[in-house]
Amino acid sequence: MRWILAASAICAAFLAIAARAEDVAGRFDYYVLALSWSPNWCAREGDARDAEQCDPARDLGWVLHGLWPQYERGYPKDCPTDQYGPSRHSARAMADIMGADHQAKYQWRKHGRCSGLDGEAYLALSREAYETVNRPKVLRRLDRQVALPASVIEEAFLKANPDLKPDMLTVTCKSGQIAEVRICLSKSLVPRYCGPDAVRDCKMEDALFAPIR
Repeated sequence: MRWILAASAICAAFLAIAARAEDVAGRFDYYVLALSWSPNWCAREGDARDAEQCDPARDLGWVLHGLWPQYERGYPKDCPTDQYGPSRHSARAMADIMGADHQAKYQWRKHGRCSGLDGEAYLALSREAYETVNRPKVLRRLDRQVALPASVIEEAFLKANPDLKPDMLTVTCKSGQIAEVRICLSKSLVPRYCGPDAVRDCKMEDALFAPIR
């Protein structure tokens, strides 16, 4: 039995390496723009880390988690590239929409290298993508935590962004909270329908949504 398990593990490792070898920088189908609701992330993880993002003075709502190259099914990551990464200055400059500069560096390493762009261009495109989306102002006006259907968040984004249609975005939940809104965009940042594996709508009817700090 042990040798069977060992053989299975080795095969799985080789398959993973083979799959990664197929990830080529610049070869992907579309982007997913991931927006995280900062107050919920802070309550769930950030406060315990004493994250700078969670300082009430920052007044953060929807922050940019990342701009992710995507296949119609699956996604590339950690692509080999000869492009330079972002400068320290450029990474720091993303903190206003990403919460912290280390987030920009991490997103470049895992996802940005697969875009085929250099680090400066990737972060500039990420900011452009973030700014193309209207974040619903009504969600910033809450003065207390509420429990609501995750579909309410999707409806708010659809109303604020007439070019978006259902299945061009998805709402995710984590630990009983609204976690992210993920919006599918073409390489030229035009809204498009998500691939089948990127549409994973949270079905919760009582997801928690915390107010801006």
